[in-house]
Amino acid sequence: MRLFVAVQLSEEIKKSITDTMHGLKKQGVGGSYAPKQNLHLTLAFIGEAEDAAPVKKALAGVACKPFKLSLDGMGTFEDLLWVGVKGNQGLSGAAKGVRDALLAAGIPCDGKKFKPHITIVRRMTGNWKSVPAPKGEMMVKKISLMKSTFKDGKTVYTEVWAREL
Repeated sequence: MRLFVAVQLSEEIKKSITDTMHGLKKQGVGGSYAPKQNLHLTLAFIGEAEDAAPVKKALAGVACKPFKLSLDGMGTFEDLLWVGVKGNQGLSGAAKGVRDALLAAGIPCDGKKFKPHITIVRRMTGNWKSVPAPKGEMMVKKISLMKSTFKDGKTVYTEVWAREL
């Protein structure tokens, strides 16, 4: 199974982002848009794993407190369009705590520098810069271990475990 650790977004934040995605479509921005139910902020990408139990055990020991998540502009990584998330000590600490716990347990995870973002369009074409970025903030009170599967040609994310902060 394909696993990652994420912050699930509030309905208000998802609505703000999907409103922006509708604006992008009206402006002719093409690509593969993320479904509303798949919008999330990845703290650590694990990838293929045979058993989620060691991951759950590692995450159970992560020490972090609730923190504020605030949307902050948009940007691209090549042809991937994302919504930015304002960096703060709580968010950085959560990502570092999750990654450190996974590595200490011998669970490999993505080693790229953490750049908080929410992917909204893959293989993007067109000019997105005239569309206002979504706005919103929420308190993050839990982290989720998510499983990614393909069903009927679509990617489906399912929470397999969560930890309250």
